[in-house]
Amino acid sequence: MFKIVIPLEKGKAVQVEKDVPTLAGMKIGDKFDGSIIGLTGYTLQITGGSDKEGFPMRRDLPGTARKRALLTGGVGCKPKGNGTRVIKTIRGNRVGEDIVQVNLKVAEKGKEPVEKLLGLEKKPEEGKPKEKAPKEEEAPEKEEPEEKEPAKEEKPEEKPDSVEKPDEKKEAGKPEKDPGAEEKKE
Repeated sequence: MFKIVIPLEKGKAVQVEKDVPTLAGMKIGDKFDGSIIGLTGYTLQITGGSDKEGFPMRRDLPGTARKRALLTGGVGCKPKGNGTRVIKTIRGNRVGEDIVQVNLKVAEKGKEPVEKLLGLEKKPEEGKPKEKAPKEEEAPEKEEPEEKEPAKEEKPEEKPDSVEKPDEKKEAGKPEKDPGAEEKKE
């Protein structure tokens, strides 16, 4: 069972799942008759694919095996700098039993559009936008009064004669003087 991806127009593609054993053994660049996947009158060309783990097929690696290769660019490799080489895992250029997705392109068009042949054509009812039912007049939502924060008790600010910095250490052994205590003694 292959996921076959066929591009339609710029930016759009169709993906169809079909069991096509005749694709096994073909390689990237091979052309075949589209009637084997239901596109009579079309000629299709294999442009790539990927295996069940998502590793891409590359045209320059012969066979069906998965290999780790030192790459400088191309399919499956996006180096970060100019001249950078990266070791990546890729698949060979032949369609094998591990390949899940096969990418195709249309080499020769047929008379009927692809959507019609694959049964993906939109029905006239689906193309029309649905009419919205008229909205009932809604009563404006009541605004909830904001909760007021409880009033804070204001304390008169005492201005110390000298402002201590938090980094300074207080002298050990000397208790702090309470300014209110001196007034009470007198």
